[in-house]
Amino acid sequence: MSYSEQLEELISKSVIPDINDALDEIFEEIADSKEATEDAKEEIEELREFKSDLEDVLEDLKRGDMDEDECKELIDDILEAQKGDEEDFGFKEE
Repeated sequence: MSYSEQLEELISKSVIPDINDALDEIFEEIADSKEATEDAKEEIEELREFKSDLEDVLEDLKRGDMDEDECKELIDDILEAQKGDEEDFGFKEE
């Protein structure tokens, strides 16, 4: 399996579902408390932006716009972040 295929699978089967789960948890907390804290609003926005970025990566992969070295680097970053349970998954702001 190529790095691009591995990256696509990792994003679509692991990272995006994890983001969706995190968003669901936040929305449940908001529903229970009947109000959204500023922190919750910020976290929702960050997660939505991150998910959008990942969807862009998936589109780039489908178009063949990423080389295998880039894919391997992103895979390594994501796996490292998942070990440390970081929220940014190793992605840097551009």
